[in-house]
Amino acid sequence: MQAQYIEDLQKAYASLREKTDFCPEVLLVLGSGLGNFADKVQKVCEVPYGDIEGMPVSTVQGHAGKFVFGYVGDVKVAVMQGRIHYYEGYSSTQCVMPVRLMGLAGAKVMFVTNAAGGIKYPEIGALMRITDHISLVPSPLIGPNWERLGKRFPDMTEPYDETIGKIVDDTAKELGIKLGTGAYIQFSGPSYETKSEVAMAKTMGADAVGMSTAIEVIAARHMGIKVVGISCITNPACGITSMSLDNVDEALAVERTGGKMQELIFESIRKIKDLI
Repeated sequence: MQAQYIEDLQKAYASLREKTDFCPEVLLVLGSGLGNFADKVQKVCEVPYGDIEGMPVSTVQGHAGKFVFGYVGDVKVAVMQGRIHYYEGYSSTQCVMPVRLMGLAGAKVMFVTNAAGGIKYPEIGALMRITDHISLVPSPLIGPNWERLGKRFPDMTEPYDETIGKIVDDTAKELGIKLGTGAYIQFSGPSYETKSEVAMAKTMGADAVGMSTAIEVIAARHMGIKVVGISCITNPACGITSMSLDNVDEALAVERTGGKMQELIFESIRKIKDLI
């Protein structure tokens, strides 16, 4: 985290505050194909990333690239409708700027979602609550530490909050939604993983693979933000089945399970009001 980045982050936060004084309690990060979740929020306002000074802009199809501010029940939420990916050419620190901005704005809990390749759960449309992760991308904490964000060496013993995680598990049972658990590994992308890389990931303990999330969680935990993560399995990971990854259909996975995932997340957010 270089001095210039810290200055850019401060300018970006000031720019955001010129556009809204909304202070979210929960940040919801929407993965590929899940952007329409934002349409269900009781919207107060929205701010495109491009309107914030120094903010990286999403370049990936299906990532609108804006914050949507509003309510889920009585809970004040900020929705990241589109994320910044390392494979777009941005640095890790740039990729996590949206998370840091929402932490500075007041978010205490982050629900992070992603589209992933399944190792433990290869079925298209399966849902997995993330209980741990492995990152193969440079840490967003590299460089001088800014104490306002957090301490130099943050503990990562429990990157995903198990108290809130149990609420999500119990909510899934109440709603009749099948929800697995497992570890997620972040590769850099944008190429899909090889069979050998997936075999390596499995040996390392990963149950799902993708190209996002872990560095965002590191940045969130650095700031003391509690995290819940959910993967939507869009395809079996390479080599798990004979399926080719030439035509991964994220829309199909979302069609199969997106409504259930949205219901699960929104109902869980309503339930954690007293924990924020």
